[in-house]
Amino acid sequence: MAFEVTLSNRAIKDLSELGDYIADRAGFEIAEAYISRIEDSCRALCDFPMRGSPRDDLVPGLRTVSFERRATIAYMVQGRYVRIMRVLHHGRDAGEVFSQGTTSVKP
Repeated sequence: MAFEVTLSNRAIKDLSELGDYIADRAGFEIAEAYISRIEDSCRALCDFPMRGSPRDDLVPGLRTVSFERRATIAYMVQGRYVRIMRVLHHGRDAGEVFSQGTTSVKP
């Protein structure tokens, strides 16, 4: 069964902010390539979404997967959908982010 991957509004904002941050420091081309690789990694979850680590301690049903040791993709599997909830750059504490209520867990 193939899953459909969708991004929450907050995940889209995370990618935009991360892209801007990298572009300011390393240039647009590098930022664009990095964000593209993250998006590819998110899309790849359609084949095997349960590969991420369960993080029910943060939000019931939440899973995370590391991206190039520099980012964490937080997502939920809901029916045939993989919903990307957040994309957190290295150094962001997922526990803190989710405890602050900065994300919705609804599809």
